[in-house]
Amino acid sequence: MKKVALLVGLAAAIGYNNAEAVDWNWKGDIRYRYESKLVDKESSDNDHSRDRHRMRVRFGVYPWITEELSAGLQLSTGAGDPVSRNETLGDEFITDDIMLNEAYIDYHPMFLNGDVNVILGKRDIAKTLIVTKDLVWDSDITLEGGTLQYGKDAGGKEKEGVNAIAGWYSVKEGSAEQDPYFIAGQLAYGGEISDLGYKAGVAYYDFAHFDELGEGDRDFNIVEIFASVGGSITEKLPWKVYGQYAFNTAEAADWSDIDDDKRDAYLIGLKIGGAKNPGEWAVSGEYVSIEEDAVTYLTDSDRNNGSSTDLEGFKLNATYHLVQNMTLGATYMNFSKIDDDSVTNHLLQADVVVKF
Repeated sequence: MKKVALLVGLAAAIGYNNAEAVDWNWKGDIRYRYESKLVDKESSDNDHSRDRHRMRVRFGVYPWITEELSAGLQLSTGAGDPVSRNETLGDEFITDDIMLNEAYIDYHPMFLNGDVNVILGKRDIAKTLIVTKDLVWDSDITLEGGTLQYGKDAGGKEKEGVNAIAGWYSVKEGSAEQDPYFIAGQLAYGGEISDLGYKAGVAYYDFAHFDELGEGDRDFNIVEIFASVGGSITEKLPWKVYGQYAFNTAEAADWSDIDDDKRDAYLIGLKIGGAKNPGEWAVSGEYVSIEEDAVTYLTDSDRNNGSSTDLEGFKLNATYHLVQNMTLGATYMNFSKIDDDSVTNHLLQADVVVKF
C-alpha cells in the first residue's frame, strides 16, 4: 500500500504544479460478479465445482500533457494472474491487493500529423494491439514492452483506413538462461461501404524461448486472420458479425510432444445492440474451437473451466443499460474438450458494472 500511496501522491503533486499545462482524464470501473460453475459428467450426478462472488476494480488517470505527449497510469485488483484482474470475495474480510495495471508513455510526434504512436511501458491489450475478440488474447492482459502504432489515436481507438502495429513484449525476465518474449506485427484496414462498416486484417506473433516457462518443448509462431462487418437494424440497434482464425505455424520438428494436426483455432460471433445508453440492450453469441497447440495460455481464462486450449463450445451474453453508467449483464458458457465430450463445463456469470 505504500507504493500505491506514493503513486497517488506523485500524481496529485504533478497535477498541482502543472494544472494549466496538463489535461487530466480520470477513468474507472467497478464490476461485481456472481459466478457459478457446473460440471456435467456422463453416467454420474452433476457436481457443482464452485460458486463464488468476485470484484474487479480499475482506476486510472490518462493525462494529455502536450500536443505530442500523453501517458497513462492505472491501478487495479487481481494480483498474481496475468489473465485476470478479478478478486474473489470470501477471505475473512481482509484487505485486498491493489496493483499497478497500466503505466505507459505515448509519444505521437506532430511532424507525422499525430498518426504514429510510440508507446513504452505497460498498457491494456485492446489499446495496444488490434483486437477483435479473445481467441488469442484474454481481455484483461496488459502488455509490457514497446509498441509502434500507425492509424490508432492516442486513446487506442482505431481510425478508418490503414492500421499497422509492431511491438516487442517481455513475457518473463530473469527466470531462465534466455528470457521469454514475443514480437507482434499487425496490418488491418477498416472503413464503410454504403451503410456497412467493416474491418479486416492479419497478425503474426512470434514467441521466443517460450519453453523456458516450463511449458515443455513447445514453440508458437501464430498467424491470426480477423474480420468484422456491421450495420444498423434501426437507428439505435446496431449489429455486427465478427470472426477470428489462428494457426500455429511453428515447425513440427521443434516440438517433441506435439501433434502436428492440432494447431488451428477459430471464433465466429454475432452481436445485436450496443447498450450504450439507459434503456438499451445488447445480445451476442459465439462459437469457439481451439486445438491443443493453436495458441498460448494467454487466451481467455474463463472457457472450459480455465483450460486455455483443447476446447470447443459456445458463449451467450446479454447486457442491459439500466441507468446512466451502470449495466447489468449475464453470460453463459458451454465448453468441452474437442475429442472428449464426456465432461461438459457450464459457466454462468452475472455482472453489475459501473463506469465513471
